[in-house]
Amino acid sequence: MKSRGTERQVVLFVLCVCVCQSGAETLRYSLAEEMERDSFVANIAKDLGVSPSQLASRKARVVSEGNEQYFRLNLNTGVLTVKETLDREVICPQSDICTLFFKIFFENPVQLIRGEMEVRDVNDNSPVFPEKKMVLEILETASPGSRFPLERARDKDVGSNGLQNYSLGSNSHFSLALGTGKGGAKYPELILQRQLDREQQREVNLLLTATDGGTPPKSGMAQVRIVVLDANDNIPVFSREVYEARVAENSPPEQLVVRVTAADPDEGSYGRVRYAFTQTSERSRQLFELNAATGEIRVSGNLDFEEVESHEMVVKATDGGGLSAHCKVHVEVLDMNDNAPEIALTSLTASIPEDAPPRTVVALFSVRDRDSGDNGRTECAIDGDLPFSLTPTFDNYYEQLDREQQREVNLLLSATDGGSPPRSGTAQVRIVVLDANDNIPVFSREVYEVRVAENSPPEQLVVRVAAADPDEGSYGRVRYAFTQTSERSRQLFELNAATGEIRVSGNLDFEETKKHKLVVRATDGGGLSAHCKVHVEVLDVNDNAPEIVLTSLTASIPEDAPPRTVVALFSVRDRDSGDNGRTECAIDGDLPFSLTPTFDNYYELRTNAALDRERTAEYNITITAMDWGRSRLSSRERIFVQISDVNDNPPEFTQDVYTISVKENNTPMLRIGKVNATDADAGKNSRVSYALVREKGKEQTDVSINSENGDVYILRPLDYEEVRAFEVTVRAADGGSPALSAEALLRVLLAPRSAEPGALVAKVVAVDADAGQNAWLSYELAKATEPGLFRVGLHSGEVRTARAVTERDAPRHRLVVLVRDRGQPPRSATATLAIALVDGFSEAHLRVSEEAPAADPDGRLTLYLIICLACVSVLFLATAAAAVFVKVRRARQSMAGSLPTFPKSAAESSAGSLPRSYVYDICFSAGTVNSEFRFLRPLFPCFPAGLPHGPGDQRSSLLPSSFSH
Repeated sequence: MKSRGTERQVVLFVLCVCVCQSGAETLRYSLAEEMERDSFVANIAKDLGVSPSQLASRKARVVSEGNEQYFRLNLNTGVLTVKETLDREVICPQSDICTLFFKIFFENPVQLIRGEMEVRDVNDNSPVFPEKKMVLEILETASPGSRFPLERARDKDVGSNGLQNYSLGSNSHFSLALGTGKGGAKYPELILQRQLDREQQREVNLLLTATDGGTPPKSGMAQVRIVVLDANDNIPVFSREVYEARVAENSPPEQLVVRVTAADPDEGSYGRVRYAFTQTSERSRQLFELNAATGEIRVSGNLDFEEVESHEMVVKATDGGGLSAHCKVHVEVLDMNDNAPEIALTSLTASIPEDAPPRTVVALFSVRDRDSGDNGRTECAIDGDLPFSLTPTFDNYYEQLDREQQREVNLLLSATDGGSPPRSGTAQVRIVVLDANDNIPVFSREVYEVRVAENSPPEQLVVRVAAADPDEGSYGRVRYAFTQTSERSRQLFELNAATGEIRVSGNLDFEETKKHKLVVRATDGGGLSAHCKVHVEVLDVNDNAPEIVLTSLTASIPEDAPPRTVVALFSVRDRDSGDNGRTECAIDGDLPFSLTPTFDNYYELRTNAALDRERTAEYNITITAMDWGRSRLSSRERIFVQISDVNDNPPEFTQDVYTISVKENNTPMLRIGKVNATDADAGKNSRVSYALVREKGKEQTDVSINSENGDVYILRPLDYEEVRAFEVTVRAADGGSPALSAEALLRVLLAPRSAEPGALVAKVVAVDADAGQNAWLSYELAKATEPGLFRVGLHSGEVRTARAVTERDAPRHRLVVLVRDRGQPPRSATATLAIALVDGFSEAHLRVSEEAPAADPDGRLTLYLIICLACVSVLFLATAAAAVFVKVRRARQSMAGSLPTFPKSAAESSAGSLPRSYVYDICFSAGTVNSEFRFLRPLFPCFPAGLPHGPGDQRSSLLPSSFSH
């Protein structure tokens, strides 16, 4: 009973600061995380313009949202400090910007001031990969340029302290690229640069490093083991690239979310597909399970919309041959009305004096519902027909006012959300109140937030503010005016004093000012006024193209520059915002360069492959920067990069082995051929000089080479019988430093001088004493040791070789030449030629001498033979002179010339046959095609007694023995 009596006491509580004060400017502070307990945050007394004693007298305190109280207010000093060390990653695990909201509450009189504390991130976490060792199976038939996504690292830090870049250890097969997933998260992708060969290398081990942007930076590493698989024909193909599904929070375990399917037309194990998660956060793996055989994704944990609103997972389908494909699964968690509204009573005046003015604040409370949408939207009401009302202030705070004339009222406050079924929360308030007082204008909203596009035309309506005053007459008529508004905003907007319409009156430019804060004052006829804020957000229009600013450029780089060499540094700036100001850069064409983002829209132009000046000496690189606006704008910048030469190409001979033939007995310093080597480099690196390589222990070679053009010369005459072939090594060196060289083999073959086909061996001459047709003679070869080696001219009587003489031919040959006239009956005669294959004249004579019969030891017989030989020689000379005389005489007497005739001998018969024995010696020098027919000496062989004389005479001819070579 005593308690009820106390509750019925009426105490007047005058509210000095009303609605206008509750709408004052918000206090904004920031501090770094991990600060020590009781660290200084701000001087609240100084920022509010009050003394610490006023804070104590007005019973000021700090109230944080939620259950955790992070700050402490010292009423003696007015300093705001942290109660405990703040960990941004624990407080705001899902947000890049971590802001804590609190209120400074004054009880005497009641005043509420809103505060915001931004917790800045520090680099206290290193990037961490979900798995320290990753295994990736890749077919050996994967084509260069194929991409293979890897697990991305996680960094609890945000902003520049968060994960910024990935790097890959040096290798010859893969390069690294960055992909961007949903929400802008970067993940690494391997790009195959060179074809894999499982037979040469079964595995490739790589080191992947993730680095954040802190100072100093922190990094995490993971090993990537590439298993090279044998070829398989087909890879699994998902029915869709992206699966989207919705599932309600608090769904029971084993509930089916979605079923992914991938088809593989292969047979056997290569056609069986297994499913697994990849590039999926650990939290998503805990909440969902994937059936490896069926591809069904089911709920395995407690889904909470308030914790995570959506999940993005990547499913990898792998067949029995190791081929895999990927698809994305986006699961949206649907909010369920599983949280009832919570009413937190901040301040309560249990009793109020009877002269309290109307709209006196009785109690201050807030309503919070952790659900979203309609499930989180709350409505407050007072049960029963009581003279109190609820007035919303900000952030779900309500003021409970009493206009009725009732001393004591028990109020039951209820807050109901918009869920289905709805949930509600209640709070009971017992107060003592008196009559109401006058009314001030009340805006329908304390803060109007509107958006208007830049470049909007004048007179376009922005917003209409409205304030209601329940009074009547002039006290209820409201006039509007700007107050606490900058001059620039007054120039851009105009306010209708009667209607409250705010319209555009100037040129709005998003790049100049993104937001305008206007304060509108509503004043009734009695002078009472209220204020509201109008926040006008200028919407960006894509009216600015990206700008490329070249900061640094290397105009020339050597061709041996390693991949990822920085060529240029430039920045891209777009004065627009959002997607209109978001830019992307690309290089036009397929060039061995790539763009690497660094920080603050800076990009590095790097090489991504080995350069080769011999293939491309310069590059004209066009960089295109394009924004993401609906009507996309772009700009281009051209960069010329020269590739400087390095001595990376040795000279190359046109042949590995040069074979040159030369005739023996050559002249000294004879040019016999040329070697040639080229160098793909430029300048002095391409100048080639030639030299012979001398081997130790060997004599100086018989050849020399021109160091400038590669001409090869024979220094002295060579003999085929001494040297038939020899080899030397030729070195070609370029002018680089150090010089590169190459070697080739020079093989010199000596060819013997021999008779060629058609070479003249001898000429047989026959005469016929007849005239006219009876004196026309024709020659033919009647008999030969080798019929195919020699031929005789039909009318000329010239004996020539029919083919080239070889070693296989016999050293001596005997030819029987038949001459026939045209008479009836025809008459004929024969002549015998003895031909020997010799090296030269001296050797031929030597062989003839060796073949002469040995001298008889009987001196008298030798004397007789010499006398007979002298007689025969004299007789031959006389006969030859007579034949020449007769021939010349007949030639002068007859107009018609006759054929050449054999010289007559004294023993010539009347039948016109040739002398019984007549011998010609014919010498044919090596290498001569047209030889002269010479009478060296007549030979009168002595036939043995009783040997019959043949109808023909014998002639001998000597050919060079080099024919056999």
